[in-house]
Amino acid sequence: MATRGRPRFPQVSARVLRPNGRGLEVRRLPRGEDRAGRGAAPGSVEQSGTGDDFSATKDPTAVERANLLNMAKLSIKGLIESALSFGRTLDSDYPPLQQFFVVMEHCLKHGLKVRKSFLSYNKTIWGPLELVEKLYPEAEEIGASVRDLPGLKTPLGRARAWLRLALMQKKMADYLRCLIIQRDLLSEFYEYHALMMEEEGAVIVGLLVGLNVIDANLCVKGEDLDSQVGVIDFSMYLKNEEDIGNKERNVQIAAILDQKNYVEELNRQLNSTVSSLHSRVDSLEKSNTKLIEELAIAKNNIIKLQEENHQLRSENKLILMKTQQHLEVTKVDVETELQTYKHSRQGLDEMYNEARRQLRDESQLRQEVENELAVQVSMKHEIELAMKLLEKDIHEKQDTLIGLRQQLEEVKAINIEMYQKLQGSEDGLKEKSEIIAQLEEKTNKITAAMRQLEQRSKLKIEDIKEANKALQGLVWLKDKEATHCKLCEKEFSLSKRKHHCRNCGEIFCNACSDNELPLPSSPKPVRVCDSCHALLIQRCSSNLP
Repeated sequence: MATRGRPRFPQVSARVLRPNGRGLEVRRLPRGEDRAGRGAAPGSVEQSGTGDDFSATKDPTAVERANLLNMAKLSIKGLIESALSFGRTLDSDYPPLQQFFVVMEHCLKHGLKVRKSFLSYNKTIWGPLELVEKLYPEAEEIGASVRDLPGLKTPLGRARAWLRLALMQKKMADYLRCLIIQRDLLSEFYEYHALMMEEEGAVIVGLLVGLNVIDANLCVKGEDLDSQVGVIDFSMYLKNEEDIGNKERNVQIAAILDQKNYVEELNRQLNSTVSSLHSRVDSLEKSNTKLIEELAIAKNNIIKLQEENHQLRSENKLILMKTQQHLEVTKVDVETELQTYKHSRQGLDEMYNEARRQLRDESQLRQEVENELAVQVSMKHEIELAMKLLEKDIHEKQDTLIGLRQQLEEVKAINIEMYQKLQGSEDGLKEKSEIIAQLEEKTNKITAAMRQLEQRSKLKIEDIKEANKALQGLVWLKDKEATHCKLCEKEFSLSKRKHHCRNCGEIFCNACSDNELPLPSSPKPVRVCDSCHALLIQRCSSNLP
């Protein structure tokens, strides 16, 4: 018992939240354990509520926890009693409410680890409060609101704003309950002996449930929370012995009301939890049935897709076989058409040179064939080089292919016409017999001329070899390197396109390269520039008789 006339704390009953493996178990402290408010002045050594009196008197941190727990009990109890007697919504200027936030700030700061940075040491309660967002999804809104406040510059100011918003939401007990359960996460911010790490933290969280009966309207946006000094005013909690005797009955009534409010609030939370669980179960059942149906549909789709895949593979094999057969048939047709073209060309040459072939001897024909074969062998390598260059010019190759097809059609038409003419030429054989007689007279002259032509042919072969050597040293100019015509020096554009000269390899416009001549590297006429055309014509004219 305390001496007469000495101030003492009033008796406070508390609810304790103990971890039981599945969450927090709510327990009411008996009157014998709640002796912290009786017969002791502020700052004296009190019992910590854990049952270890000897360690509480010896351990300074246990004494600090017990003192903070007692102050939290007094602050919460005084706030609830004054708010119920006040009878209306509390604002920021209400003194018991201000002292409650100061006490909560001291409780959260107890045992807080110091975080080192490059410039200073940081010790703030904003870190563990910010962790609540990850543990309680409904707290994301309050965290975003605090970070969006324009006047807050320090982490301590954000933590004070967070406590005020949590009180207005009546969710402070729920938020801190989720936090104290996660001891492994709190160990990153608090020492092992901190209030939030011990049983006193669970007791304070249980006391905070009674604050749900209070309605508060706090203006956080315009309040300077960064520079406030958190000092506990003990004069609000010091009572005389006479006042305590008059208010014991009120204290008991308030405790009963607290229990009633707590039970009602707990019942409301349980009802909301049950309803949410029922709705979640219904939604899960619906989603499960939908998933089962979707799974059956997906299995059917997979079976259909596998059948379609097998069918497509078989069709792909058939298409591949048909394509190969078609390619082989097309290749045979192209070869036959090419042979027909060669035979028709040869037949036309024979028709035009029939008189001269009859006058030649077999030895001369054989010699010409051998010479021609040697020329073809020498030209084979040059043709391969030319084909590599022709592969780069896809558009010209397509044009050439179209031209060849047109020429093939023309040759076919000419063959048909020549065949018809050949049938009609039987009548003119008699006339040609007379011409043959005249040609026999000219045979001697032709033989002499043939000797001269053979000599000139040798000279042409040497010229061709020299031209081939010159062609091997040429460099095929790239399209990107040429911007102007080599002759007229006009800039290339969409209307003025680029064309390679097959003789010198330079790039010219269409007007300066619209000539075609057969080259040693290509028996067919190809595009050459004006300068190469004039040079080649001059060489050919110099070799003629």
